[in-house]
Order: sequence, then structure tokens, then C-alpha cells
Amino acid sequence: MRTSTAFICTILICMMIQTHVFAAIQPAIIQSTIESLAGKAGVQQEMMEKGVRQIAKLWQEKDGDNEAFQTFCLENYIADPSEKEVVFLKISTYLEGIYGNFNAMSLCLDWNVTIDNGPEHPIDKQFAAYSPSSHLSEDFYTNKIAFIIALNYPELTLKEKEALGKDRLAWAYARLGDIFTQRIPSVVMQERARISSDADSYIAAYNIYMGHLLNPKGKKIFPEEMILLSHWNLRDEIKANYNKGNEGLDKQRTVYEVMKRIIAQDIPVEVINSGKYDWNPYTNMVSESSKKIEGTPESTTRYQKMLNNFNIMQEIDKYTGNTYIDRNFDNDMEVAVDEVAQLFDHFLSAPELKEVGKMISKRLGRKLEAYDIWYDGFKARSNLDETKLNEQTRALYPNAEALEKDLPNILIKLGFGKERANYLADKIAVDPARGSGHAWGAAMKGQKSRLRTRVPAGGLDYKGYNIAIHEFGHNVEQTTSLYDVDYFMLNGVPNTAFTEALAFVFQKRDLEILGITDNNPEKEAMNILDKVWSMYEICGVSMLDISVWKWLYAHPNATAEQLRDAVISISKDIWNTYYAPVFGVKDETVLAIYSHMIGYPLYLSAYAFGQIIEFQLEKYLQGKDFAAEVNRIFKLGRLTPTQWMLEATDESLTVAPLLEAVRKIR
Repeated sequence: MRTSTAFICTILICMMIQTHVFAAIQPAIIQSTIESLAGKAGVQQEMMEKGVRQIAKLWQEKDGDNEAFQTFCLENYIADPSEKEVVFLKISTYLEGIYGNFNAMSLCLDWNVTIDNGPEHPIDKQFAAYSPSSHLSEDFYTNKIAFIIALNYPELTLKEKEALGKDRLAWAYARLGDIFTQRIPSVVMQERARISSDADSYIAAYNIYMGHLLNPKGKKIFPEEMILLSHWNLRDEIKANYNKGNEGLDKQRTVYEVMKRIIAQDIPVEVINSGKYDWNPYTNMVSESSKKIEGTPESTTRYQKMLNNFNIMQEIDKYTGNTYIDRNFDNDMEVAVDEVAQLFDHFLSAPELKEVGKMISKRLGRKLEAYDIWYDGFKARSNLDETKLNEQTRALYPNAEALEKDLPNILIKLGFGKERANYLADKIAVDPARGSGHAWGAAMKGQKSRLRTRVPAGGLDYKGYNIAIHEFGHNVEQTTSLYDVDYFMLNGVPNTAFTEALAFVFQKRDLEILGITDNNPEKEAMNILDKVWSMYEICGVSMLDISVWKWLYAHPNATAEQLRDAVISISKDIWNTYYAPVFGVKDETVLAIYSHMIGYPLYLSAYAFGQIIEFQLEKYLQGKDFAAEVNRIFKLGRLTPTQWMLEATDESLTVAPLLEAVRKIR
């Protein structure tokens, strides 16, 4: 049935592609229109020409002929700067209402697949896959609102944006100009939403029942009730078992065997999100009541989800004139993919990493193993008993409501004044998540941002608390950059890396919030080493994410089996290039475990950039009023990355300060 449905959707998409024909507006008509508008008082010639040429590219046969195009431009171009500003403010109000209400609808439709509020039913996924806003863009082209906006507030290049300096209104105009630059049919956008929701649901329900895992000796070594989500909780379980002797080492190696089975897709489907069977990931044998049974390999499900994302992006490519890679980096991140790869390569090739690796190996008293990319021993919490941390967080936060009630207090502990803390916390709600957790931002004033983290029946454990503080950082950014920014069109941050930066800044202070102080005289050095090693890991998985998408575009007709083999091969190549010289082992696949590659394609680079930004932010914040600076910086809104960094920290984005800090430690 699924195959038939997918086939029908593909046919419908192809039909829609054939029926959307772009009109060829004659060059003479475009030039005549420009000349006619040039005579209006107050016209800005360059911007006017941009607007006319932009809508000429978007105009379709159904929108009218050449004469209709010219008439539309002459009647709808706004030459008077004062009138243009008034109209802009009206458009901003309209869009805030539209985006905000669509956001509320999506929140409602997604609720039962995202929130841990009882059994999930097939109808829940159907509603979650529906995108209420998928028709918005096409509707705005049909009623010509999109053309009015593009004509008067055209798209600017990155270079042109960065020449705007501190002219906030000009920046706001530029962000309005980013909206209507392409024309994608609603049926394609709806299919994209369905595929994205399907992939997200897949990873949100990918749990491993740890109490049923067997070590090489056939013994159970994890608590019976422990259930961990891949990859997030599996990774955190590895982190939690440093400094726990042979028992911790046994657990880490067992978790890594699970990860390798997931990556290779020979993990038995019987043990995914089920505690019915015992499983030995070393031998891959499944048993029930000591009786061995024949397990069924998952085969290629993981990679089919990735391929589904690629296929729908290829459909969108036909309407944008570029690839999803370019859209993600050039348009969304506003940093070219080659520049990103070059930055990551520069960091991953740094000789300082070998020295840090040797230091970790010495601290562990053994040779490095592949999963040590998640070595957590530089953090203060690595020397703490996680069992006691769990007891503390569970007592503080027995449920999501308790965490929400404590949000103002958390902010006060971070240095925010009581009034400001209440102002922010009043605009943030906490929900118990089915998955590991995330932050869902508001889209209009009057709405709340949502903090989601997994809250087990016994209360919020330390892993969930740590994630919650990270997501809280996102929520503070989301609230500040919406409610306190001067123009709605500037709400947000340059790209997702910048919200990740504040999330990391918050997460780093999780023990401080619990009242646990680190009096280690080497605290600053340990923080730097921790940041370097964390960057080492996330840059590698980001490089893999980019490389896999480049491979997909080079092999557009690939099967899920071919994609699986390619991901494994590419992950080994990246490992051998950047990690084998430090770890002393080759052909490891650990970089391919990240669930983001399935549900959030090309998002991983945001984490790497976020950590670079975080380091520069932390450096800038030293000796300053933390809360006041966070308020100031995140009111800057959605400038370009370069402009934002300059206004926030007086520095451009670079890894140089981080590597220099490591050299000083040595």
C-alpha cells in the first residue's frame, strides 16, 4: 500500500511540474517598464530594476501576458520612501499574524507524535504530516501579493546585505526580500512536509531497551528499565561511563556495538523499540527466554528515509535553479558550502588534536577507541556520580510542570534580574517529549516557545536535565529575538548555528544551576580542551553529512542499498583522513550514527558553527554582565553571520582563537 501511495504522489508531482509554466517576459517589455518607473519621484533606480527583473523571472503564463506584467509593475511600484515604510510595517503585521497562526496549527497537529502523552495512533502521524502552510506561497503568487512584495522589496545578494551596515530598516527590507525568490507548487511542499514528518517519527521512536542487551559473556549489564533513544541517549550513555573502571568500559563497548549495527542496518528489527527479546550486539543473536530465534535485519530503512529526503529536494531543485546543498548553505546559513568545508578541514587537520588525543589516552590509561570521540572527562560532571545527579534532578523535577515552574529561578541563577527572568519564563512552556528533546519557537508575539525534553516516569534524570538546559538556551534566544527585536522581519538569528551557540552557553552551566561548583584550578584549561574535542567530533560528522549529500547529487538514481554502502564508505574515508592519525585505528564508521542525517539533513554543520560561535561568545562575555550581554546580543536579530558577529563580539567567525587557546595550554 505504501508503494502504491508513493507512486501516485510521484505522478501527481510530475503532473504539477508540467502545468506550472513560466512566462517569458520579453526583454523589451522589462526595459520599457524600468524606463517608465524611472521617471517617478523618489525612485531608487537600482532597487527598482532589481524588483522588476525579479518578478519577471517568477511570472507565469497564468499570471497574465507581457502587457499585464507591465501594467502590474506600473500600478504597484511604490516610489515614495515614506509610503514604502508604512506599507512595509503593514506587511510585517500581516505576516506575523499568518506565520504565528500557522505555527499554532502545526503545533496542534504535531502534538501527539511529539509529546509523551499516551499511546500513538496512525491517525496522529497523518495529521502531523499535514502542512497547513504548504499552499501559502502559491496563494500569494495567485493573488499577486508575492509580486507586490518582490517588486518593492527585492532580494539582495550577500555582499549587498553586508554593505547595509547598521541601517536596521534596510536590513528589515532585505529580509522581506528573501521570502519570494522562488515558486514551488504547494503539492511539492506538502510532499516535503510528509516525508520530513515520516523521517522525524522514525528517529523519534528508535529506542533500544538496554536492560535486554548482553555483553560478550552473555550477561546483562544495564538497568532493566533503561530505554535509550538513538543516537542521542546512546551517545550520552557512553559519556556517562567514563571514570567507572571496567564496568564502564564494558558498557561503552557494548553501546558502540549497538551503534555499528544500526549504521550497518543488520540490527534485528525485533529489538528496535521493543523489550520482548534479549540481544547480543556482538554476535547479533536474538533470544526469547534463553531460546535463540532468527532475527530480521532492518536492512535499509534508515537509508531509505535519507533517500526520500533527497528525492523530494530534487523535485524542489527544479523550481529554484540550485541544489538543496546550495539552498542550505548559500541561502539559509549564508555561508558557501566550500567555505564551510574549508573551515572544518582546517580545524580537523590541526596538529594540536594529536596532542589532545595523547592527553586523553593518558588520562584513560589505555589506547583510544573510536567511541572516545565523545570523551567527556574534561567536564566537571565527569568526576561526579551520575546516580546522585539523577537523584537530585528527579527530586527537583518530578514532571514537566515542575521544570516550567522553576524556569525563572534558573534564569536568576544565571544572572538575570527577577523582572527579566519572569518576563522570559512567562513566554516559555515545558512539554514532556517522546524523543530526546527540542525547542519549538514562537512565531508571533503572544505565543510561547516550547521546551521539550524526555521526562521518564520517575522524574527528569540528569541526561534529560542536561538536554533541557540546552533547549532552554534556544528558548531564551527564540523569545528575545522575537519579542525584543525592533522589526518583525528581523526576528531570529542569522542561521541555526547562532541559536545553537546560546544553547551551548546555557548547557555548559548546567551544574552551576544545580549549585555544584567546580573549584578545579585548571577549570579554564579543561573547558578549552573539552571544547576542542567536542569540535573535533562534530566537525567530522558535519563533513560526512555534506559529503553524503554531494554523493547523492553525483548519483541521483541511487538505491537505498547503494546509499547505505556509500555512507559507510565515506564515513571510513573521513575517519581515516582526520581521526586515524589521532586514534591509531582505521575504518571506523562511528561518524555515521547521527540521527540528524535522517530527520534533519545538513543540520549538523549548525552545531559545529554553533560551537565556534559559542567559544567566541564565551571569550567576549568574560568579565561582562552575562544577562545584559545576552539580552543585547540576541536583540540584533537576523543579520548575516558576519555582520552579527561583528556587532555582537567585534570579531569575525574563525577557529583561530580556539586553536590558539589550546597551544597556550601546552
